[in-house]
Amino acid sequence: MPTSTTASPVRKIVRRPRKVAAVAEPAAAVVLPVHRQWEAWRHSGDPEIRQQLLNRYLPLVRNVAGRMALGFPKSVELSDLVSTGVIGLIEAFKNFDPDRGVKFETFAVPRIRGAILDELRSLDWVPRSTRAKAREIDRSTVRLENRLGRVPNPTELAGDMKISLAELTAALDDLSGTTLLSLDELVYREEDNRQVPRVETLESPQRETILGNIERQELRAYLINAVANLTEQEKLVIAFYYYEELTLREIGEIMHISESRVSQIHTKSVGKLRNMVRERFGY
Repeated sequence: MPTSTTASPVRKIVRRPRKVAAVAEPAAAVVLPVHRQWEAWRHSGDPEIRQQLLNRYLPLVRNVAGRMALGFPKSVELSDLVSTGVIGLIEAFKNFDPDRGVKFETFAVPRIRGAILDELRSLDWVPRSTRAKAREIDRSTVRLENRLGRVPNPTELAGDMKISLAELTAALDDLSGTTLLSLDELVYREEDNRQVPRVETLESPQRETILGNIERQELRAYLINAVANLTEQEKLVIAFYYYEELTLREIGEIMHISESRVSQIHTKSVGKLRNMVRERFGY
């Protein structure tokens, strides 16, 4: 007879979900309307309210800086303009009086622009008068081109600006020294019309020659011997100034003499060396 097998009962385990304690979400910071923030700031002077107001007007700084950046060279970074504009925003906030009935945006925009322009002027090595003269020449050139249909000559340009030709030439000479060129900028070579960095197109106006190298070596050797004819004090000044690259003040501190005395010794020793070279080489 077949053996009957009795199946062992299988218990079904039902897992009850654990009760998870509800985590309360942090309450959102309450931001008051702008007029309420100004009232709260005036009455309490709370630094947190001040920071909220400044954060509210930060997009105004970015807007002003972005519009100004359109008229500046690419070398001017927008982030630098924004950083400077924030300083103007803080100054405007400090001097703003809501009782005058003027919106803060209207009051702050000129201050932000002024802070950015002041910072750029402080970094500009070109005098403001030269910049103004450049704008005047540009306006006059455009006006004459529209009238004549061609590029004006210097006489016509000077007449339109009501200045003499010598004054125009002097102004153009001043402007020529304000133009900067990047040596890394890619330009086209005339030989093969290939793009190369500008530095590769520069040539030395004085090409080195074998004779020139010999003359420089002879002059250098003679100067070494000529320095031996100076006094000990003059030798020290020459060595400190040209070999150690110290300033006159630093030399004076080392030698325990005044800066003016060091200058006198330097002038005297250089004059001696120049006379020796002139007698030896004729120049």
